[in-house]
Parts: sequence; C-alpha cells; structure tokens
Amino acid sequence: MSGDTSNRLTLYIGLAIVAAVALAFISPELAVGFEVGGEIFLRLLTMMVVPLVVASVMSGIIGLGDVRKLGRPGALAVLYYLVTTVLAVIVGLVLVNLIQPGVGTIDQATLSAMAAEGQGVAAAQAQATLETILRNLLLMLFTDNLFASAANTNLLPLIVFSLIFAGMLTTMGARVAAISQMIVQVNDALLAFILLLMRLAPVGIFCLVTARFGQAQADGNLMDVLRQTGAYFSTVIAGLALHALVTLPLILWLFTRRNPLRFMYQMSQALLTAFSTASSTATLPVTMECAVSKAGISKRSSEFVLPLGATINMDGTALYEATAAIFIAQAIGVELGLTQQVVVAVTATLAAVGAAGIPEAGLVTMIIVLNAVGLPVEYIGLILSVDWLLDRFRTAVNAFGDSVGAAVVDGAFSSE
Repeated sequence: MSGDTSNRLTLYIGLAIVAAVALAFISPELAVGFEVGGEIFLRLLTMMVVPLVVASVMSGIIGLGDVRKLGRPGALAVLYYLVTTVLAVIVGLVLVNLIQPGVGTIDQATLSAMAAEGQGVAAAQAQATLETILRNLLLMLFTDNLFASAANTNLLPLIVFSLIFAGMLTTMGARVAAISQMIVQVNDALLAFILLLMRLAPVGIFCLVTARFGQAQADGNLMDVLRQTGAYFSTVIAGLALHALVTLPLILWLFTRRNPLRFMYQMSQALLTAFSTASSTATLPVTMECAVSKAGISKRSSEFVLPLGATINMDGTALYEATAAIFIAQAIGVELGLTQQVVVAVTATLAAVGAAGIPEAGLVTMIIVLNAVGLPVEYIGLILSVDWLLDRFRTAVNAFGDSVGAAVVDGAFSSE
C-alpha cells in the first residue's frame, strides 16, 4: 500500500467514526440498522486471526535462522509487557486516589439500583479467585486439541505450538526447506489479503460504531450514564491518556529514539480499528500490517511480538481494573489501605494477562480483582453503564502498547 493511499485510508476511517457518532445522535433507530454491516466486518477480521497468528509466528521464527536467537528478544518482549502493565496500574491507582471519583458522587438509591444490575454478572463469576486465574493461565499455554483451540480462538496454545514447531524446523536444514518456504509464502499471502480487507475498513468501522452508539442513544441513557458516572469515566480516560501519551512514548523514545508522534500516526489505522472493534484479537491483522508497511518494524519482530502482545499485553485493561476497584470501594464507603491497594495492583496485572482479547472481557476478570480485596462483586453494576465505551479506549491503548513493544524488541534485533 503506497503512502498516499495509506494516508487517505486513515483519513477515511477517522471521518467514518465522526459520521457514525453523528448519525447515532441524529437518528439512533437508523444507526442501529447498520449493525449487520459491522458484524460482517468484525467476522472478516476475526476469520483471519488464527491462520495469521500461526503463519506469522512460524514465519518470524524461521526468519531468525537459528532458534537460539529467540532467547533475548523473547525475554525482552515478556519483560516489556510486564513492566508496562505494572506502570499502567500504578498510573490508574495514583489518579483514582488523587481524584477520588467515587467519594460523594453517587446517591444511595443509585447505588442500590446499580448493585442490582451487577448481580447477574457477579453470579456468573462469583467463585473467581486469584488462584483460579493463575491455574488457568498455566493451562492456557497448552491444549489437547489444536483444532478446538483454533475454533475457539484460544491463541496462547497456538502460539506455543507455533514457536516449538517452527523452532524445530530451523534445526532440520534442507530436509524441511519446502515446508519452511511454504509457511513464509502463506504468511505473505495472508498479509496481502489483509491489505485487501483494509479497503473495506471505513465502511465496516462506520457500521460498528454507529450501531453501538445508536443503541445507547435509542435507549435514552448515553448522556445520563455519562453524567452519572462522569467522574469515574473521566478518571479512567485520564489514566489511559497518560499511559498512551506519556509512558509508552517515553519508553519508545528511550529505547528506539523514534519520534512518538510520528509512530502513533503510522499506527493510526490500527488504533482506530481497535477503538471500533473493542477487540485486540480482531485488530491484530491490521496492527501487523501497519507495523511492517507503515512503521518500518521488521517482519520477524512484528510476527513474533504482536501476536503474543495481543494475547497477554493488556495495559489499558489492567489500568481500568485497578481504577474501577478503588472507585467501587470509594463509592460504597470502604477504605482500602496501602497493602490492599498493592493486592489490587498485583491482581489487576495478572487478571489483565488472563483477559481475552474480545469486547468487554475485562468485566469477567474484574470479578477477580474485587474478590481479592473483599469488595462486594454485585457493585460491578456501578461501572456497567459506561464499560462498553471505556472498553474501546482501553483496547486502543492495548494495541498501541503492543506496537511499541514490537518497536522496542525490533531495536534489540537490529543491535545484534
């Protein structure tokens, strides 16, 4: 895709989002009718995830030429994901303690109503514990059926298998040259298909955004819920902005000397798609295309780092979960001490790693954070009304964090 075409596409996507929000407010009933178009676009993106992850990870490992070179970049990628997630949680905790959005902002009647709304979500995950998520994280690495994992878009076992299988191929030399070449060619073909699919992105994104905003407007509660939980909403947005516009750009500049604003512009298509789909997994094909063709990140780095990041790197989700837990405590008059807030930070970090890259997956792992410090899980209803909108912002932050990680690891590759 040429630079001019890519720039026009980014502009069209931005205009599509603006037009979608405008239509949702002007004619919400008409806007909701576009839901089927958005669903088709989302399915097309999701359809590409499994084959692209398997092919890209294998292609990236094969491109190394020697599986032993995976050690340092792989360790750096995991370290980066852990550090940035912890930093995101710290930003959220600092802001929520300074702003105190839950103190005196919600009356008792509203508290009771929102608690009742949250009982359904709470009941489904009432037994969630930190021990459960640690066990599940370990089990998520392995599968007894690769096809079942592929059908359910469980990416971690597919990534583990791809790493091992491709690493084995690099040790077998000429005997498997045809297989190795075929994997690289399949990956190239899939990336070409993504380029074709991106031409439909403005239409698909318009349908996704206008249908979701239109439904909220049709229900007559969009502005009401924003006013009702405005302090909480603003706190989370401020935290996400600080992490995306200060923490991540600083890391990018320190380790790569790249211009953060230029890099953000290069990844803008992926960020807009992440906002529209609210899914790190569905956005992955676009993120990979932007990283290679626009940001100039090497294929071997993006093919290894980005699929892993879309699965375990959830900076925005971790920040939101820590902030939401303290907000709920403030709203119901429970004071959490330093030790309990450390527990919130650790649990939010682990829970974010275990969160699926699908819309509003953070709500499920939110239960774990609340349980860790003994907060009533039914009060998750306090954040349900605006969660769908915040989910879009935090997914965009997750995608940006993944792309920064790919750039940082690429710098480590280049220095060798």
